[in-house]
Amino acid sequence: MKKPELLAPAGSFEKAKVAFMYGADAVYCGTAALSLRSRAEVDNDDLAKTIKYAHSIGKKVYAALNIYAWDTNYEEIEKQVKMLDEVHVDAIIASDGGVIQKIKEIAPNIEIHVSTQANVVSYHSAKFWYDNGAKRVILGRETSKEQIEEIIRNKPKDLEVEMFIHGALCWAYSGRCFLSEYLSCRSANLGDCSQSCRWAYNMYLEEKNNPGNLMPVETDENGTYILSSKDLCLIKEIPQIVTMGVDSLKIEGRLKTEYYLASVVNAYRNAIDDYMKNPESYDYMKYLKELEKVKTRGLTTFYFNDRNNKDFQEYEGKQYNPDYEFGGKILENQEENSQVLVEIKNKLNVGDTLELIVPNEIDVKQFKIEKLYDSETGKEITTINPGKLGQTVTMQIPFKVEKGWILRRKK
Repeated sequence: MKKPELLAPAGSFEKAKVAFMYGADAVYCGTAALSLRSRAEVDNDDLAKTIKYAHSIGKKVYAALNIYAWDTNYEEIEKQVKMLDEVHVDAIIASDGGVIQKIKEIAPNIEIHVSTQANVVSYHSAKFWYDNGAKRVILGRETSKEQIEEIIRNKPKDLEVEMFIHGALCWAYSGRCFLSEYLSCRSANLGDCSQSCRWAYNMYLEEKNNPGNLMPVETDENGTYILSSKDLCLIKEIPQIVTMGVDSLKIEGRLKTEYYLASVVNAYRNAIDDYMKNPESYDYMKYLKELEKVKTRGLTTFYFNDRNNKDFQEYEGKQYNPDYEFGGKILENQEENSQVLVEIKNKLNVGDTLELIVPNEIDVKQFKIEKLYDSETGKEITTINPGKLGQTVTMQIPFKVEKGWILRRKK
């Protein structure tokens, strides 16, 4: 039984460092305006810095060029591919056949990972992409465990398989959506999705051939969120996924915070490692408990266990578990019971309960803020608000801490 790669999103160099610190084996990044999260793009210098750092600690970086390109995009595509070749990116994620052909022409030594946008849901499709130069296929999120097993059984031996295990789901088939472009002139397929499926709508649905059979829709003062889905969570299914032989397990969320990354990556890192060490004692609940502290929509296994599953619609469309939020980020190494410089992310008060998320440990360390000090004047204060980017405060933490560790605030 081989250990799969844990692949995390990285919308910036700082987020990549957090993902690696909390156990990611690799990260995937956007490229300027040519990935499907153009608002999470990193500039070329930042990307080069991320790759250099990753390679220095034995990790990998994959870059997304997964738009469905127009002819007017190809001049920029050629520039980006040449740049990625120069900075030694480990792989390029792409979905458009023309883009893949261009990568093969310009940088034939770079691995090609076929994006989930390409809708790979069969071993026939996987073999097609393998014959056209793919090293890895990223399966469509619509695949069930039976389909995944069939693909792995019949794929070319050296073709790798990657699948999503956690994060937001798109209402459209593998994210091939035109709703955003229609409603807000922002094309999801060119990397600028406005997430229209998450908006509130005043509507009801009735199937034309079955009049009177109305879809149950719950509404509030804002309308209804009938198109909004729950978030994917396959923490319980980790044993099945590892046993099937999936090569890479992918977490969604290049637009998410460092707090989200620390919480989710750490949970899955511990889950995978614990299962590999002792399969018989795998208890998903302790990892799920951590995942549920992150502000997400409801959680679903989508189609993994049941092709007929309908438990992925999120009628309320709201984030749940508002009892926890991003507290801050440790800015220096310190021994226990020392004064520590912290970059704050939300309002903090004396008496607040904080949780320290420690890499490679699933059990968080909890403490109360006894005293706060203005980091510039040294003056004792009772509360602090994040009034500016990079706002800092000094506090005493009763545990040994390291630079980059994340603090969670319990409301």
